[in-house]
Amino acid sequence: MMTRYVLIGMGVAAISALESIRSIDDQGEIFIISDDPYGYYSRPGLAYYLTGELEEKQLYPYQKEDFLRLRAQFIRGRVVKVDPEERQVVLEDGTFLGYDKLLIATGAQAAPLKIPGAELRGVHKLDHLADARAMLGNARRGGTAIVTGGGITAIEIAEGLAARGMNVLYVMRSHRYWPSVLEEAESEIVESLLERENIQIYRKSELAEIVGRNGRAAGARLVDGRSLKAELAAFAIGVSPRIALAQQLGLRCERGILVNEYMETSLADIYAAGDVAQVFDPASGKHLLDSLWGPALEQGRTAGLNMAGQRTPYQKPAALNVTRLAGLTVTIIGAVSSPSTLSDHKGEQDLLSIARGDSETWRQLPDCIIAQSGFDVNHMRLMIGEKHILGAVVMGDQKLSAPLQKIIRQKVEITPIREQLLAPQASLADVLVQFVHRTQIS
Repeated sequence: MMTRYVLIGMGVAAISALESIRSIDDQGEIFIISDDPYGYYSRPGLAYYLTGELEEKQLYPYQKEDFLRLRAQFIRGRVVKVDPEERQVVLEDGTFLGYDKLLIATGAQAAPLKIPGAELRGVHKLDHLADARAMLGNARRGGTAIVTGGGITAIEIAEGLAARGMNVLYVMRSHRYWPSVLEEAESEIVESLLERENIQIYRKSELAEIVGRNGRAAGARLVDGRSLKAELAAFAIGVSPRIALAQQLGLRCERGILVNEYMETSLADIYAAGDVAQVFDPASGKHLLDSLWGPALEQGRTAGLNMAGQRTPYQKPAALNVTRLAGLTVTIIGAVSSPSTLSDHKGEQDLLSIARGDSETWRQLPDCIIAQSGFDVNHMRLMIGEKHILGAVVMGDQKLSAPLQKIIRQKVEITPIREQLLAPQASLADVLVQFVHRTQIS
């Protein structure tokens, strides 16, 4: 008999699972259920859509023929219930659909802004393409926008609106940018570049209220009493996995759905992958969340293989994100938090949250010594253990980014160059380049 696979979600984890299933099972039925009217598109690409660097059609990595090749049936709708005993899902319109193997890849949603006025027109988040469209619809050249949040998405929104000709007021709760991940010098690099783009930064500030006029945002009042005028407000204060369905189903959950190395949940034949999955990390012995495109793709691939009967463990790699902050390319690999970053962040509410484009692995406190060089826009910080490099932040020049990814992910022993890396005023780049050539890492 044919196997029936049901995938809930339409992000990269679900599509990657679809590809994997079809690579093994050419006959099975595959259904994908999603309530996103825009289907499968690149969520990381939304930042470049906001700035105008990408057209909307360029957000779609698949064409119609790609989906025809995979022979999946797409259902527009929302799953409201899963019955594991009857092995069926129930859609909002009352439709029942049976399954043999089920994948929950429902992703994460923006944490809500819980202040008065957050429901006004002109207040935006950036979860989906619909959000980006709505934000651009309210962006007026020469107007003013307030943006609040501390991670990558907040800066992407600020830069996108600035690129559209708006005056941007960036409100951040901490005294510096992203203190849970970046060192002080790294935050200063990003902030100085934002200010060059005429983005005005309000440090150690917090929105108390969005002020409205005729049902629309007209400004904001800060906790310290100051008032800001603006016709648009946007927030990116973290994301939370969409686990309501999993909780209703009775799956084991913490902040996300707990899965083992085969992406299996606590119930037979039900899998989870992507932003909604809380995956076991052997390095820390904890279940951690990632909100990164790469891990979502790989988790989906692994889930699909296992669903189709090819027993394959998920090997959680060192977390990696190559992103752009204030126009500067930044690569973050592995565990990068140090005592200074965590102490700087002490007491912040979002220490236990995760942002889109973030990984909890970055916030692990490694037993290491820090080596760093360059404090202009070209900057490198290495977290050095006894025998391995445990993490790295590379800002600006990216020539060593790919080799560092391999050194960290493959746990290449760096004993021969450890003292050189830790020497006062060491040229980290020169030492690493020579090491890469000697060991033929490319």
